[in-house]
Amino acid sequence: MLLQDIETWLQNFAVQYGYLGIFLISLLGATSIFVPIPYTVVIFILGGLETFDPVLIAVAAGLGSAIGEFSGYLLGVGGRKVIGDRYKKRMDFITKLFKKYGSIAIFIFALTPLPDDLLFIPLGVMRYRLLRAFIPAVLGKFVSNLIIAYSGRLSLDIVKNIFGVEGEGMSLLIGTIIGIVLLVIVLIIMFKVDWEKHFAKYVDEPESSGENHEEAEDKKKDAHADAADSKDES
Repeated sequence: MLLQDIETWLQNFAVQYGYLGIFLISLLGATSIFVPIPYTVVIFILGGLETFDPVLIAVAAGLGSAIGEFSGYLLGVGGRKVIGDRYKKRMDFITKLFKKYGSIAIFIFALTPLPDDLLFIPLGVMRYRLLRAFIPAVLGKFVSNLIIAYSGRLSLDIVKNIFGVEGEGMSLLIGTIIGIVLLVIVLIIMFKVDWEKHFAKYVDEPESSGENHEEAEDKKKDAHADAADSKDES
């Protein structure tokens, strides 16, 4: 019943404030890290209304949800303070790996029902470049919300089966527990696996001077940030 009440409130808010309302409910829905807020249901419903343009819905929802996902990124940045030096070195290698394949992974997570926070929290821990993460996130969210909005004029089953829109029987508590458990599993894997040992061959290709300069700047920023973290702890 609580989930239905949330859906109704989000829908009324979006209808009242138009595309700004769509942006805000998408921002709110994506900002929620552990508790699932069913804003995609509202996007689907609004897509079926003639008063809204599905493309503009996708633009507003795509921007809002992409920005909201960075709440997980900020949580990861804060969590870096409690990570030991040994794990920070592993994070540096994962960052190197993400420079080659990160944009594709971010786009896929943004496009599909895969839980984005499982990716954005580790990105924050790695201090992955914001702009490099934001662009594929916006593109993925735009395409996802565009399909959902247009599906609102065609078939509810498309969204339920492919994009994971919550049905009436979805339990808010179960969704929260699943999200937390999955996040813990991802973080354990991220810190326990020796990524350099298993994936070094994929990132050891020669890099251009521009990439080397960028990597040097990233390391310099990380060094300053880590020094600031150590100062705060003392």
